[in-house]
Amino acid sequence: MDNSTQESRPHSDSVVTYDSSYPIYSMAISAANRSRIAIGSFIEEQKNRVDILSFSEDSSSINAVPSLSFDHPYPPTKLLFHPSVSAPSNLLASSGDFLRLWEVKDSSIECVTTLNNSKTSEYSAPLTSFDWNEVEPRRIGTSSIDTTCTIWDIDKGVVETQLIAHDKEVYDIAWGEAGVFASVSADGSVRIFDLRDKEHSTIIYESPMPDTPLLRLAWNKQDLRYMATILMDSNKIVILDIRSPTMPVAELERHNASVNAIAWAPQSCRHICSAGDDGQALLWELPTVAGPNGIDPMSMYTAGAEINQLQWSVAQPDWIAIAFANKLQMLKV
Repeated sequence: MDNSTQESRPHSDSVVTYDSSYPIYSMAISAANRSRIAIGSFIEEQKNRVDILSFSEDSSSINAVPSLSFDHPYPPTKLLFHPSVSAPSNLLASSGDFLRLWEVKDSSIECVTTLNNSKTSEYSAPLTSFDWNEVEPRRIGTSSIDTTCTIWDIDKGVVETQLIAHDKEVYDIAWGEAGVFASVSADGSVRIFDLRDKEHSTIIYESPMPDTPLLRLAWNKQDLRYMATILMDSNKIVILDIRSPTMPVAELERHNASVNAIAWAPQSCRHICSAGDDGQALLWELPTVAGPNGIDPMSMYTAGAEINQLQWSVAQPDWIAIAFANKLQMLKV
């Protein structure tokens, strides 16, 4: 990414592009195998696809691995590989109608578990997102349009707990510690839950405009005091300090259209990347004290269309992955 606040495109050796045959929405980078990337299709019908790609930094290329492509019911709303660098098996999780776990082998993929918490029927409320607990990898938390968050013990294949987390649809969930997670909702609130005290939650932020949904949540793994969220149809990234609820510590407002995705740097507590409908990926460094005129991004990249997805992986801290239209791009930072 170019280190200036002017609109720019980096040199070609710092951008690697993959063209898919379908629009891309979900995306994940493996922690155990840093060359492995999963992408999910966004096709408005039941039959969708997940492809596993191989990224080579040396040859600046991304190629599909045909034997590691599989059908997925409905567009996966999120994909995540097992968070451990030394995972015993290469597991990939996906959310959509259910939470599914897939074992990615060298030349095949197998669905090992389908987790459905609906007691009454084979159908369940769609899952909007999920997060895999890095400290306690047996735990995956899912968020759903039915106002609940469900914590799964994937080793046992059982629900550890299910909480009615919000008054409206829950759009995203993020783990902070082994037993602490946060969620955002269409009710406009960010809430923190501690599994040791399931009866209570702490509201640390509410949308300034009543009933403005919060769509995404990112918890800073390098400094757990900070998290970031985005509002529906807003160009703002709201930075929160959980020690001082209700008042954001910063609002990043340099996008020219709605923000769709945010990701904290995996190796630095002060950097965050955002991407949106203006086709821009902005890299920010948070100052100790914000100036009177707000904060400018330290660098920017302009893509060819609205950016829907963004990942900044622990395995690839020098690269940021973005998805727009039917393209996946790796950007060197």
